[in-house]
Amino acid sequence: MINTVDILNRGMECLTEGLGVVEAEQFISVIIRERFDYTRWQREYFDGLAPGEFHDKAIKYAKDHPYNGDAERL
Repeated sequence: MINTVDILNRGMECLTEGLGVVEAEQFISVIIRERFDYTRWQREYFDGLAPGEFHDKAIKYAKDHPYNGDAERL
């Protein structure tokens, strides 16, 4: 099982790779300041999708991001 420090480190790596250091820090500060509820945000997003739209997006994502077989077995 992955410990909390490892998850935080991996999350920060993802944020800094995708956003850069400054924008990653801005993102974190907004999450803290706004008491961001990720689950509610996702619920609102998915509730707004038309029937079948999630499936179509998932298929497109899978085609655009093929599995490379480099997953780590836990």
